[in-house]
Amino acid sequence: MRIQIQTYSVLLSVWFCQATSADATDNWPRLRGPGALGVAAEAELPMTWDTEKNVEWKSDVPGRGWSSPIIWGHQVFLTTVVNAGRTEEARKGLYFGGNRKTVSTDVHEWRVLCFDLENGKLLWNQLVHRGVPKNPIHIKNSYASETPVTDGRRVYAYFGNIGVFCFDLTGRLLWKRPFEMVRTRYDWGTAASPVLHGGRLYIVNDNEEQSYLLALEADTGDELWRVNRDEGSNWSAPFIWENKLRTEIITPGTGRTRSYDLQGKQLYEFGGASSITIATPYAKFGRLYVSSGYILDPEKPIWAIKPGAAGDISLASGDTSGEFIAWCRKDAAPYNPSTIIYGDQLYVLLDRGFVTSYDAHSGEPVYGRQRLPGGRAFTASPVAAGDRLYFVNEYGTTFVVKAGRDYELLAENSLGEETMCMATPAIAGKRLLIRTDSRLYCIRQSQ
Repeated sequence: MRIQIQTYSVLLSVWFCQATSADATDNWPRLRGPGALGVAAEAELPMTWDTEKNVEWKSDVPGRGWSSPIIWGHQVFLTTVVNAGRTEEARKGLYFGGNRKTVSTDVHEWRVLCFDLENGKLLWNQLVHRGVPKNPIHIKNSYASETPVTDGRRVYAYFGNIGVFCFDLTGRLLWKRPFEMVRTRYDWGTAASPVLHGGRLYIVNDNEEQSYLLALEADTGDELWRVNRDEGSNWSAPFIWENKLRTEIITPGTGRTRSYDLQGKQLYEFGGASSITIATPYAKFGRLYVSSGYILDPEKPIWAIKPGAAGDISLASGDTSGEFIAWCRKDAAPYNPSTIIYGDQLYVLLDRGFVTSYDAHSGEPVYGRQRLPGGRAFTASPVAAGDRLYFVNEYGTTFVVKAGRDYELLAENSLGEETMCMATPAIAGKRLLIRTDSRLYCIRQSQ
């Protein structure tokens, strides 16, 4: 038995080293991948597929979760929550009428899953919490909507009102930190994903009780600091902006988008957002890009921010630029999806199935609204690779659009009308991973 255990340990160590030494360009370690950009420029993805064609593998995923898959080496990680009873079916395209005031009395299981990228085999499935949910959620939300994050040594899975759980890549629990339940606006539930930087895990929890930005020691889960925020519920992940002057923690909000230093001291802020902020910020060309686009608000701004700001840098009424705001388009942002920059263009995927494009440097239009035929409803953010952009709607159809100054729809690829998709895809080398309500698909060009 001792020889068997030693042999297993050696094999596991060899496999672990192979997994963690993979080309960094093939890793997709967080929501929207490296830099939260949604881009894998060197990837070679197929242009067309269906439920069988160019599907390398597909694996069943139990329960419900809208967290995106993340990838490190030959491992794919995602989260889910399994209801022992019946979960009300989510309704595609629904914004209004999905509020739920009662909490399920069924026992749920919060789980972290790991799949083999090569064949879709389930490598491990770890239960982190079992019990009755603490809070209701919107019919289109899930109890596993926050995307996990990895540094190649550990995986951090955050479940809003339950806690954060840290595993090594073999599935061994290293530490956990429970969180108290807080109410969100209209009881919609939580969804803001965590980020890693410099040995710290950063979490933003904007809610209706006391919003905060939290820094945890990544090795131990110990709290380093916490900053209370004068902010209501929002669902945007924080972003770590490493610019030429300093490193900042960017936290979009409804009242104010705020920047903090790595010790939690506020650096600057600006107002003007719509009444709900969901999209993830990112940086490109030395600038920070932030968007906020609630569908019922007249102003849906996209900002391009210069580094070095201090104090309140809000634009005056009617202004579209300032000392530290390179440009702002006040009517351009989508509601759920994040924008994406590919080449020199910023692309906007609007929730109801339109695509627009702007010059990322100046904010000037490249082309106006173009309808994705039959696009209907979009929640997932776009991704890009090669010379293409990939837009996945809630009905499981991916629209492939040519990158460039002229709009051109290249393909429509359906995974079936019965499918529902809310999670942003992930890219690794020649593979595109799409999570639906019941499966994880690995899309790859057939040999």
